[in-house]
Amino acid sequence: MPLTLYDKIYQEHLVNPDDKAAPLLYVDSHLIFEVPTAQAFDGLKKNKRPVRRTDLTLATVDHNVPTDDRSQYRDAASFVQEPQARTQITLLEQNVKENNIRYFGMPDRRQGIVHVVGPEQGLTLPGSTLFCGDSHTPTHGAVGALAVSGGTSDIEHVLATQTVLQKKYKNFRVRVEGELGLGVYSKDIILHLLGKIGTAGATGCVIEFCGSTIRNLSMEARMVLCNMSIEGGARSGLVAPDEVTFEYLKGRPLVPSGADWDKALAYWKTLYSDEDAHWDYSVDINAADIVPSITWGTSPDDVIPVNGRIPDPAEYEEKEPFKAAAIRRSLKYMDLKANMLATDIKIDRVFIGSCTNSRIEDLRAAARVAKGRKVADSVYAMVVPGSGLVKQQAENEGLDVILKAAGFDWREAGCSMCLAMNPDVLAPGERCASTTNRNFEGRQGPGGRTHLLSPAMAAAAAIKGHFTDVRDFLTSQNGSLGVTQLTLEGEKVRSYGPIEAATSTQPSVSDGGDDAIPKRPSEQALHSVEGIPKFDLVRSVPAPFDMQNINTDLVIPGEYLKTTKRTGLGPHLFQELRYNSTTHEEVPEFVLNRDPYRKSKILICTGENFGCGSSREHAVWALVDFGFRCVIAPSFASIFFNNSGKNGLLAIPLDDAQALQKIHAEGLAGREVEVDLPNQEIRDANGKLIATFNMDPYTKHCLVNGLDDISNTLLSEEKIYEFEVKQKSKFPWLFGRIRKLQSPRRLGLYLPTAQDIFDW
Repeated sequence: MPLTLYDKIYQEHLVNPDDKAAPLLYVDSHLIFEVPTAQAFDGLKKNKRPVRRTDLTLATVDHNVPTDDRSQYRDAASFVQEPQARTQITLLEQNVKENNIRYFGMPDRRQGIVHVVGPEQGLTLPGSTLFCGDSHTPTHGAVGALAVSGGTSDIEHVLATQTVLQKKYKNFRVRVEGELGLGVYSKDIILHLLGKIGTAGATGCVIEFCGSTIRNLSMEARMVLCNMSIEGGARSGLVAPDEVTFEYLKGRPLVPSGADWDKALAYWKTLYSDEDAHWDYSVDINAADIVPSITWGTSPDDVIPVNGRIPDPAEYEEKEPFKAAAIRRSLKYMDLKANMLATDIKIDRVFIGSCTNSRIEDLRAAARVAKGRKVADSVYAMVVPGSGLVKQQAENEGLDVILKAAGFDWREAGCSMCLAMNPDVLAPGERCASTTNRNFEGRQGPGGRTHLLSPAMAAAAAIKGHFTDVRDFLTSQNGSLGVTQLTLEGEKVRSYGPIEAATSTQPSVSDGGDDAIPKRPSEQALHSVEGIPKFDLVRSVPAPFDMQNINTDLVIPGEYLKTTKRTGLGPHLFQELRYNSTTHEEVPEFVLNRDPYRKSKILICTGENFGCGSSREHAVWALVDFGFRCVIAPSFASIFFNNSGKNGLLAIPLDDAQALQKIHAEGLAGREVEVDLPNQEIRDANGKLIATFNMDPYTKHCLVNGLDDISNTLLSEEKIYEFEVKQKSKFPWLFGRIRKLQSPRRLGLYLPTAQDIFDW
């Protein structure tokens, strides 16, 4: 039967293909970082469970790290000033030491954003699977890998079992044909797509990007597309590997060499979607229709051409009332007027960075625009490279000199202003031209206003002080930057060469080293000491919400993700809606600030795509901590839905509009409803049936019985072990690689002032 690339990789990694209820996908590589891992390691310790495959796990720090100068860096404890961020980082360092996990800390030049570090080191390989507890993990799909994300519970699951529970998703093809115009970048391609399909258009799907335009993109440009596939609701994004992929990978530290390279390459060349493969959905785009674009509102699909106008809610009032309401809300938050020109919007800040646009090509594109020009006096502009190695390469090329001469602040590597978790934040009311991936309310700081765009467009806006068409800054030649390998994004290039030789005296799995034998669980580890709260019947007045696309940033802002516990987040639930951003007092009209909803256990939302955005399990923890046991909505984002069940929160997708309105009306009237999970029914206070609902048998079984996934999966330990033996025989180059990474001191990549030495 003809298969898609996603079909092939998924089938190749199924540990238990006969188990349709709880399919386990083997994870070839696991990337971890500081924010969601403390609770995962704590769960392992409580249940006396080891990290199964330390040889397949790599750690770094990115979300919380300051991007200040590190020339006097000594250790994380003294360098990171914010107490909770410092705790998360030092806890990660403690956990990686205790578990012998390879780690790129702040004094290591290889440190950086997980989704920059992984491809840069060659961790991500065609046909492999990769897991990371960050929603932009699909970035790695650009090399032809299946890269998926999840919350803290999934991280703990992968650490303990080297598998993740993963159902089969649908196939979504995005085919782009033709030549991109001058000043049009991959960021414009993905924004154009989001403008067409919306933030829920690919929910329950894996996107494969294909077509002549995609084939002519560099690897780093492809990463941008896959990175933001999650913003369209997709579970992951993929590009079939080709000569561009192979050239990019060859010689990187974690990529096979010699005979193993030849074997791997032969396999990689079989990885493509068959000609007659079935696509559940397909979108075709003409590259000529794509122009330099920005977002204007508070959702990534609020896209307009840079020469366009802000939409008018009056045009949608009659046929799309939800959309009209969303536009009005965004206009108010963003302090914009309907029908105003995008080029009339003045900005306060520019941020060039993030896992979307912080690679060497992005910095070259910004430098091309900035060369010989000056940042407007009214603008503060910053450039944050995606890793220490990107920063080093940019400095070798002289890009830092060009950017600093233009007035840009040149920073150290980290996630920085992408989300409000470190010192780089917007003040309330500040407007930012940002190369990031999300423009949600408060995403870059409480009250901050974010517009998404390409690095070249951001640099142009910095110079003008307002949004402007980057094509006015470019010609087909555009002069020379005086650097090597300067390229347009559409050209097939190698970003930079190998960083270190992939050779070492460290033992690999095939060498018979310690990691040849996975750490298998004890009998005690098969049983969780806590489990999850059992769910039977819940009776409550439902708290009524009437919004589409409630994102996880809105549920719990990024500033509260620095906790190392799963509790205590209830007071911050829906903070942007619940409290006045200036006085911090309760907003009286907000539903959860009124009785009887202060004690609601059920939330009813009539808008679709509840829980879109990031993979933060903190959103579920906040709902549970407030007292919610059940959320009912027309549809849910995939990761939020998965995270809910793992914490005893019942998420009910209900596509019966009449039933939704009935439950919503009961809530408005202050009347109770009853949710009966065993019978899969929702009834009113008099016992009258309102609706029945579907629930997959595995999730229902776990919720009703209070079972955690890891205990269930560990019952399949023998199957996992047998699968590993088979995988190692077929794909030996995937095992033991991380142990071959050389120590930072040996490579000369360690800051000389550092005291917290992670030298292997």
